[in-house]
Amino acid sequence: MKIAYIGTYPPRECGIGTFTRNLYNSMVMNRAFRQAGNKTTIASIEGLVIALNDHEQTYNYPEEVKLTIRQEHQRDYLSAVKFINLSGADLCILEHEFGIFGGQNGVYILPLLHRLEIPLIVTLHTIIKTPSYNEKAILVEICKMASKIVVMSHKAIEFLTTIYNVDKRKVEYIEHGVPDIQFNKSQSKKEFHLENKKVLLTFGFISRNKGIETVIKALPKVIEKHPEVLYMILGKTHPNVLRYSGEEYRIYLQHLVKSLNLSQHVFFLNEFINQKELFKYLSASDIYVTPYMNEAQVTSGTLSYAIGTGSAVVSTPYWHATELLTDGRGRLFNFDDSNELSTIIIELLDNPDVLKILRKKAFDYGKTIKWDKTGEKYITVAKKILTDKPEVFVKKETILDPLILPPFSLVHIRRLTDDTGIIQHAKFGIPNLKEGYCLDDNARALLMVLMAYRQKKDLLALELAPIYLSYIHYMQKKDGTFRNLLSFNRNFLDEVGSEDSFGRTIWALGYLIGNAPNDAYYQTGRLIFFDASQNFEKIQSIRGIANTMVGISYYLQSNPSDDSMAEMLRNLTYKLIQHYKENSSPYWKWFEQLLAYDNGMLPLALLHSALIFKDDEITGTALDTMNFLTETTLKNGYFSGIGNKKWYKKDSERSMFAQQPVDTLAMILMYHQAFHLTKDKEYLNKLFACFMWFLGENDLRMSLFDFETKGCCDGFESYGVNRNQGAESSLAYLISHLTVLQAFEEFEK
Repeated sequence: MKIAYIGTYPPRECGIGTFTRNLYNSMVMNRAFRQAGNKTTIASIEGLVIALNDHEQTYNYPEEVKLTIRQEHQRDYLSAVKFINLSGADLCILEHEFGIFGGQNGVYILPLLHRLEIPLIVTLHTIIKTPSYNEKAILVEICKMASKIVVMSHKAIEFLTTIYNVDKRKVEYIEHGVPDIQFNKSQSKKEFHLENKKVLLTFGFISRNKGIETVIKALPKVIEKHPEVLYMILGKTHPNVLRYSGEEYRIYLQHLVKSLNLSQHVFFLNEFINQKELFKYLSASDIYVTPYMNEAQVTSGTLSYAIGTGSAVVSTPYWHATELLTDGRGRLFNFDDSNELSTIIIELLDNPDVLKILRKKAFDYGKTIKWDKTGEKYITVAKKILTDKPEVFVKKETILDPLILPPFSLVHIRRLTDDTGIIQHAKFGIPNLKEGYCLDDNARALLMVLMAYRQKKDLLALELAPIYLSYIHYMQKKDGTFRNLLSFNRNFLDEVGSEDSFGRTIWALGYLIGNAPNDAYYQTGRLIFFDASQNFEKIQSIRGIANTMVGISYYLQSNPSDDSMAEMLRNLTYKLIQHYKENSSPYWKWFEQLLAYDNGMLPLALLHSALIFKDDEITGTALDTMNFLTETTLKNGYFSGIGNKKWYKKDSERSMFAQQPVDTLAMILMYHQAFHLTKDKEYLNKLFACFMWFLGENDLRMSLFDFETKGCCDGFESYGVNRNQGAESSLAYLISHLTVLQAFEEFEK
């Protein structure tokens, strides 16, 4: 059995790294046994480590580290998963802690796990009781992809099953391992020149939530009774704290010590000491204290180590401590309660026999959680996974299923809309009035509510429609062109809008003419459409051309005898085809020398035109470019759009970041129109695969649809999901949703 481990790793100074190394050693370096009938044989375990580097740091790793990932470099994660899949590893073990992976809340680990082709075990070092939207979404997705989830406390199991809805059968309880290192107490005290001291000890990374000031404030009462007491604080300031706050907390503690005249009774050792040295300090101590400030810690490696060495432990009642210190293995005191702590310490120092009983119970329990036993438990879990041969979490062939869709809702659109139009942007789910309005979004909004009323007879959609139509009318100039931007106080912000916004408006107006809910809408839409028509053939940008072509096509569906408009559509069609001829090659079947934004709109426009003209050249170009786009963005069974952070230039690398909902919408509409043209139902499955991008079938494995606000997030950025929910993204989602519903009706016919 060969295992790939992902986590931080020594010499990087990190508690997770120490855990990863101990786990690796306990599984790979030690002998592991299995029963084969009545015969005991030695199991062969191989291992390799993928180590996480932080903030451009590099380390001199041991030979088992075969590859490193720079924390904030997304492509390193993708390179790592390729390496793992080709390494011959049978199984992967991930050490998960939000802070060690890149992107917002460590989201960069998701694309790696999504591409993993072997079973996955995840050890969860932190499980948050009140997670943010992103924290919960990320952890839920990781748990979905894992064959087994290892936790180190029963509280963690409770959280996983009740907060994150994880199937309890997936969860394994394996306590934090403890190294089998023992030192003689008297010899350790002598080595550190502590023979005449009663030593209180706290160790680990230093940060404000550790509550060290609680112990310092308890010391005056203790020293009054036991002047031989020395409080040792071992550990460096946490790297993240040091990066953003410097030594502010340590300086505060040092000032507190001085103000209480405790300089002879408190010792700071500002080092990340090695494991062997740490256990020597633990052996030399009389009482180990973990004074954490709140209950929110489901796992504490430092506490496990203290129990493992047989220390007398006094702790605040955080989650892991309340479990580990049961049955007389330690004493608890209330958070931030220096008086209670001083009382307990004095009582223990006054009664050496009580201290001895605490140590004995801790030591006896510590023998059951040595790393060799922990490693064997992990091996047992791994073997069972490989014996059962679970299905690796991979994307299956998409089947159109409308039951997966959240209920259709216009709640967020109503929130963004006032009596002028739809607000362009939002801060999270709240309208951002500072950004005002734009023609693009009001045109999309008109299209969406017309679709909603046509398909669902949604009365709110009918109520909103005249707001968006009147905005379009207000923005039209005498020459038929449109302004785009309007401030919140209704001042024009541009003289003429983009050709893209012009085209999108014609698209919405063309759809309105064919699907008007009453005559007033029809007449108004027709008037604006024909006032604008004098500009149709002046458009130069290919996306402006494509959007306009779609609008004309919708118009011609209800007015097929309008020959002049048909001729205009034909001229625009061949403008687009000419771009294709000038830029395409056998391996690059596209209209430009790059794939940029809204790419699906270009084949979509030709598919509309092909349905009207029944022309082989138009149809062939439409299908060739659609297939090229499919091969580029849908080759892994899920939609991976072209990131707008860095467009995909021919013969160069594409970007994953800044994928946006409008690009997904264009793909959905493209496949829907391809089905109308060819009647091939496979296009409806591709359509649905693209729609699932909104619900988490994407590179980051994160849902962009917000089930609370009913809005859609603005896309993926380098840090993860952009949680703002502006009009463009939410309208793209809703138009896509309505298209899926229509496609399902057509699929069933």
